[in-house]
Amino acid sequence: MSVFLDRQTRVICQGMTGWAGTHHVARMMEYGTHVVGGVTPGKGGRSHLNLPVYDRVADARRETGANASIVFVPPPNAAAAMIEAIEAEMPLVVAVTERVPTLDMVRVRDALKGGRTILVGANSQGILVPGVGKLGVMATGSERPGGIGIISRSASLTSEVVAQISAAKLGQSTTVGVGGDAIHGIRMRECLELFLEDADTEGVVLIGEIGGTEEEEVAEFISGIRTSKPIVALIVGREAPPERRMGHAGALTLAGKGDAAGKIRALEAAGVRIAPSAHLVGETIRQALAERG
Repeated sequence: MSVFLDRQTRVICQGMTGWAGTHHVARMMEYGTHVVGGVTPGKGGRSHLNLPVYDRVADARRETGANASIVFVPPPNAAAAMIEAIEAEMPLVVAVTERVPTLDMVRVRDALKGGRTILVGANSQGILVPGVGKLGVMATGSERPGGIGIISRSASLTSEVVAQISAAKLGQSTTVGVGGDAIHGIRMRECLELFLEDADTEGVVLIGEIGGTEEEEVAEFISGIRTSKPIVALIVGREAPPERRMGHAGALTLAGKGDAAGKIRALEAAGVRIAPSAHLVGETIRQALAERG
């Protein structure tokens, strides 16, 4: 059983009739993802990519039995799309959209409270389960089925780490991009809990970066548990200048907080092994697995 996505996952796409939705949904279906329909307000009743289009998520969920949604809706309307899916009790929502206004994401976070939905993103590259399916825009070609779960804040390095783990002949159980913005859905710590409970995941790689406190939260969580699964972390941005945003809203250090050195210290103190560079992640997790026995 893979984390988040398996062969029984039935997917709809919010914003499927737009260019990005059309392009990436076609790639998802080519990879084997079971896409069952799309949602574009005002275009209900049409067919697109040989799939039915609905006006509302609730209608699509009822008619198709969908249990996951991928969101390709422009930033001004992305929060409303996410909230609509949450209110329809969609179990999994993956939001790829970048530059969603911060206050809009505050409303989305409020909508999640007390509900059943797991939100990945916004500004997420998605989820990839080798040989099973993908949700989002994650590159394919270097992945292979295996036992390493990957949790990433850095879209630019995810593909490289996947390739390095494949080169180490380990493969991946699930790769998930949690999203690069300061406010988003599921956090690294929550993802780690799911991977530690997953029988198909033997070890976990964290791709962290400057800004925020997610890596520190992970370190605190690990310090309070016992697990036989090795955890390796790559922290990006060791040379980043302070108080300068690097790439996206979440990659920013302020007043000495959120810097790479502090994250590395916290993770090492919790027993996490730090990979010195991206091209050594595969070898680092391989060694950690070998030492576990």
